[in-house]
Formats: sequence, structure tokens, C-alpha cells
Amino acid sequence: MEANKKWLAIPENERKQLIANVFCRSCKDEVTIKDFIIVDHPMGVMLEGKCKNCGSKAVRVVEMDE
Repeated sequence: MEANKKWLAIPENERKQLIANVFCRSCKDEVTIKDFIIVDHPMGVMLEGKCKNCGSKAVRVVEMDE
């Protein structure tokens, strides 16, 4: 719940950019993450989901000032 509050505190246009800028180890490229969940992370929040292109696991840590 706390992670979702942190995520929603980020302006929508920035959230969209973060979702579209995730590194996929299988594609070896910047991809869009899909079917993701938002979890707490010591640095801020973490998006855990799948690569939109190949379906492999994709993760993005979003650093935030507390």
C-alpha cells in the first residue's frame, strides 16, 4: 500500500516514461514493462513485471527521496 502511494506521488507523465524505460536482459534493450506490480524498495519503489516484447521478467527500481 505504501509503495503505491509513493508511485502515485510521481507525476503521471514521469510514471509513463519510467514504464517505457525498463532494461530487458533478454532483449538487451530498453523496453516497456507490462503486467507489473509496485513493491517497496529501500531506494524508493520497484516495478516487477514482464517485458512487453518477449515476456521475460523485467524489473525497474525507481529511486525516490523520502
